[in-house]
Amino acid sequence: MKKEIASIYYVRFFAMLFVVLVHTTAQYRHLFPAPSIQNTFYFFLNNIIRVEGGMFVMIMGIVFFYMYRDRPFTKDVLLTYWKKRVTYILIPYIVWSLIYEVEMWHYQDRPLVLSDILHRILFGESKYQLYFIFIVVQFYLVFPLLMMLVRKFSFFRKYLWLFGILAEYAYFQFSIHTDFVTVPLMFSFIGSYMLGAWIGVYYETIIEKMTKKKMAIAGISSLLFGLTYVFIRYRNTYFDRLPIDDDYYKMIGILFKVIGSLFFFYFAEYIVRWSSQKSVHRMRSIAYYSFGFYLMHPLVLFQVMKYLPTRGTPISWHITIFLQYSITVILCYLIIWFFHRFVPFASFIFGKLPKNAKLFWQIKE
Repeated sequence: MKKEIASIYYVRFFAMLFVVLVHTTAQYRHLFPAPSIQNTFYFFLNNIIRVEGGMFVMIMGIVFFYMYRDRPFTKDVLLTYWKKRVTYILIPYIVWSLIYEVEMWHYQDRPLVLSDILHRILFGESKYQLYFIFIVVQFYLVFPLLMMLVRKFSFFRKYLWLFGILAEYAYFQFSIHTDFVTVPLMFSFIGSYMLGAWIGVYYETIIEKMTKKKMAIAGISSLLFGLTYVFIRYRNTYFDRLPIDDDYYKMIGILFKVIGSLFFFYFAEYIVRWSSQKSVHRMRSIAYYSFGFYLMHPLVLFQVMKYLPTRGTPISWHITIFLQYSITVILCYLIIWFFHRFVPFASFIFGKLPKNAKLFWQIKE
């Protein structure tokens, strides 16, 4: 049996927190006039943590290529692979798409027209975050083909991360020069996915050669690319456009996302080394809920903002945003745990869940 890659639980945890923070702080556009200090602060905060999508995709690449790198693609293996994807990803996705269809009908009077609903479900348009699941499904579809290419071509296998970066950049060039792309495609995250594939294939070698210096270089590089990317975006949004070609801007964004994901992988590996077994198991129990967090948090956040509005209270807007974020994270965790503990077949709602439904602080070993 392969060694468990415990670091992915920490990466999931960070990505889970980041995605909720992105959507909680997005309200800065309506709260603070540009270019005020407050608007600038939240603009940078909201954009500098947008590496979370790359982190989720990287995890997927790590898990798939690590698990299947030595397994033959027999009929039974492929059937099991697809069964898990349908049971733990597609069914919860459809459930939550329908929930959001009802929510949008109730709060925004969006008509419940069957053909429109089916179109939105098919392309991940029922709610703003669900486009990402549409992209994830595309990665599921191409994984067996990519795995065969990895096994057949050693050069491709060795430089998976580089092929991913180049493919994402080529997709950008293709999309801006044609009108062919009208829906989100996986190539917008292929760099992070191929990085994960590379880590999954060479995991033991990468960990053996990993150093704090490499982690620091990845962290500093990601921060520099990220700050540059966000600064250009800020200037182009609120002031005259900087004389920087979109080609360079896009490559900076790709490197920010890919290297940022690599940094959090390194960082998570060191956290595992420094942590007790009990701490790792507790983090694993939280990370199991990450898919549920992704699916559910907009609904919870909307209700939190409804009963704790940013405007119209004597509380500072900054404190209110922090409270909205904290309450949303806590409620998401407790709601998923409640379903996990008391509702049969909760995995059909929140994705794959472990057998034991313990609160993370109840885990003793």
